[in-house]
Amino acid sequence: MNKTTSRSPWAWIPTLYFAEGLPYVFVMTVSVIMYKRLDISNTDIALYTSWLYLPWVIKPFWSPLVDILRTKRFWIVSMQLIVGGALAGVAFTLPFGSFFQYSLAFFWLLAFSSATHDIAADGFYMLGLSMGNQAFFVGIRNTFYRLAMLAGQGPLVILAGYLENSGDSIPAAWSMTFFIFAGLFLAFFFYHLLVLPHPKSDIHGEHKDFPEMMRNFGETITSFFQKKGIGLAILFLLIFRLGEAQLAKIASPFLLDDLSKGGLALTTTDIGFVYGTAGIIALTIGGIVGGILVSRHGLKKWLWPMVFAMNLPNIVYIFLALIQSQSLAVVSAAVVVEQFGYGFGFTAYMLYMIQMADGKHKTAHYALCTGFMALGMMIPGMISGWIEDQVGYLNFFIWVMICTIPGFIIAPFLKIDSSFGKK
Repeated sequence: MNKTTSRSPWAWIPTLYFAEGLPYVFVMTVSVIMYKRLDISNTDIALYTSWLYLPWVIKPFWSPLVDILRTKRFWIVSMQLIVGGALAGVAFTLPFGSFFQYSLAFFWLLAFSSATHDIAADGFYMLGLSMGNQAFFVGIRNTFYRLAMLAGQGPLVILAGYLENSGDSIPAAWSMTFFIFAGLFLAFFFYHLLVLPHPKSDIHGEHKDFPEMMRNFGETITSFFQKKGIGLAILFLLIFRLGEAQLAKIASPFLLDDLSKGGLALTTTDIGFVYGTAGIIALTIGGIVGGILVSRHGLKKWLWPMVFAMNLPNIVYIFLALIQSQSLAVVSAAVVVEQFGYGFGFTAYMLYMIQMADGKHKTAHYALCTGFMALGMMIPGMISGWIEDQVGYLNFFIWVMICTIPGFIIAPFLKIDSSFGKK
């Protein structure tokens, strides 16, 4: 039986990267909203959902196994099937009394499967396309990844809100939502099983020298930590998003919580619109604008504006906590300001990682940078719920602004080439 070694990239790149983005949204964003609607405390939500970052923190360290064992194509379709099973597992456990523990177990399975899928998909992208097509489709893959973020935070949450309002209990509404997306991933599995090409270079592990590969992996890790200025770079990766890491876990609970608790008492559907539509659009535009400006003048020129943009817009949450407005227009405008600033400022963070990764092992070193990035989100996020429960929403958002100060302190010490980022 002849296997297709080539197929139009349009047939599989959009769906592959849409499927890559959705599980990350489920784990990092949707889980927070769902658990808040199911009356889990902010302390537990922040602690346990932040632990779900761990697979992305350690992803660089098991990526060689994905490279050695079986093919990238095998890992992609297998992980999509497991993701579908994990989503169904979450859906199945929600109506039961011990749903929190059991659903978290399935979210862990979802997180590890998603991180493994990321490794395989990015590797397959390089194996399945020529160099010219890799350059051409990089914008396409990023667009569909962004669309997955939009779908996950927007229509998915709005669907859950609609089901809540249609008379279903909250657990039943979220259970049905997750069953629907489990079916979607079953469809992804069958589609990619049929459509993904079979690149000749996507070979089985037995054709690779395991000991030599592990030696090379060790040398790659060592060379990363021998880079000039690596200590400062790691510190920057860990603390630049110190405020944002905590805000990300508490923003949705704040919008959902009762007025008596200091929240804004918005509905699930409102959250889907505020973050999944207006917020994601603003985030995307901010990133695009940031990329255009850096490409014209270089990162060094725009570093400070991006540091300010990353941190100062967080003050909108202090404003919202003070006035407790339930106007969707006011809340959406505040979130748009914060998300645009985040998208614009995050450009500096991403480009700095690219500069740090440059060199002989740039792909592996960039993966290590993203691991530190995830760690910088995981640890602050874990304690954010406990802090909020102790001090309340208003004081918590003031604390978030204090946590932005280390980013301003470390920025002047970063070594950035004056031409880096220019076209």
